[in-house]
Amino acid sequence: MTQASDMPQRRTFARIGHFVATRRKLVFDYFSAISGAGGRLVFSLAYFIALANTLSIAEFGMFATASAAGIMLSRILAFGFISALYRTATIRPNLIGTFTAGFLLLSLLSLPFLAAASYVVYLIFFAGTVPLSAYAAVVFAEALLWRPVEVALIVNNGLGKFGRAAVLAILATALRAVGAILFMLGAQHTIGAWSQYYIGANAASLVVAFAFFYPRQRLRLRAELYFRRLADSLYVAGSEVLFYLQMEFDKLLVLSIGGPHLAGIYAIIMRLVDLTAIPIRTFSMMLVQRMMRAPELLSRLAVKSGIEGGVFLVSTLALVSLGIVLHFFPNALGKNVAEAAPLVALAVCVPGLRNLVEYQAELLFARGQTAVRAINLGLLAGLKAVLLTYVLTTIPDMANLVLSLNIVFLLLYLASTLLTYSAMRRPAKAI
Repeated sequence: MTQASDMPQRRTFARIGHFVATRRKLVFDYFSAISGAGGRLVFSLAYFIALANTLSIAEFGMFATASAAGIMLSRILAFGFISALYRTATIRPNLIGTFTAGFLLLSLLSLPFLAAASYVVYLIFFAGTVPLSAYAAVVFAEALLWRPVEVALIVNNGLGKFGRAAVLAILATALRAVGAILFMLGAQHTIGAWSQYYIGANAASLVVAFAFFYPRQRLRLRAELYFRRLADSLYVAGSEVLFYLQMEFDKLLVLSIGGPHLAGIYAIIMRLVDLTAIPIRTFSMMLVQRMMRAPELLSRLAVKSGIEGGVFLVSTLALVSLGIVLHFFPNALGKNVAEAAPLVALAVCVPGLRNLVEYQAELLFARGQTAVRAINLGLLAGLKAVLLTYVLTTIPDMANLVLSLNIVFLLLYLASTLLTYSAMRRPAKAI
């Protein structure tokens, strides 16, 4: 009887053992990737503390807004062909050299468009507030130095080399942190001086990425392969620009409506919110890779709601923990950050809702629905512009403004959910 009663328990342990064994590589890959996210988080925090407490709050606001614009504009580079390179690394890695050559060619062809778009953005949002030389330096660093580093990360992740990608992510972020510390120790603490340090740190990251981490394959130009995928790449480029416009438009509006000092306070708060997204993006990246191979992965409502609940919970707990630390130790992150410390906890729901909007956009990319993704992100960018303009022009008090952001991001999340899951009812497109 004892042996018979032990059999169900043994079968249970056997099933658990089989489950762990078959998913050992997935677990190993996840911890390899999350180690990179953890390292990035540590060095990103060091970078943020050094920079936010060296520049004045107003100049930090100028830099953060120019950096946000640079990240958005960097998506024009190569007309979005990075997406084709990522899909190739994930599905057909033997063609990486061919698609890297295409990326370099299209990068050169995209430079006039990138320069023109950058100047238009400067005239609309930055003229009269940020010096053109500092703005141009920051956009140059983001679009032509840091974006190729992201390409090296993307290709390594696509190949499943999560450990190498994690090491590169840590080294690249550490180099930025070193640049910020050297700037802090320097004689001049202006945005113009920092922009030169920023170029140097990103250039060093670029050299490290392509000298030691990019896969070695012969570069071969095959124009017919590139033009066949150019329409999809343009959709991705457009949707990425719209995605980052939707994500960063609040900084641009705060600078243009509220001025540099308010933009600095706001940038400090949102930078702390951004830090909560680093581990979430690792999870999203691995899920996207699985969905490229199995588009029906999220066909069950329980799976979809469980993942979204987890993303929201982890993001919210991260900000709550940070808010508690800053409540009791407001100077923990420096004197400039202390001015924004009482406001951080008021944005309690913003990280979770913001990360969910980002996660939902990645689901459509994974399914090859790039045109729909671009349309959805355009609609969300327009909605965010309307909501934030209303908030910024009607709520003068900073505490109430930050509190109202919870409602703004809730409305954006609901709109994103409706658009995303309506689109996912259609069949996934072949990649």
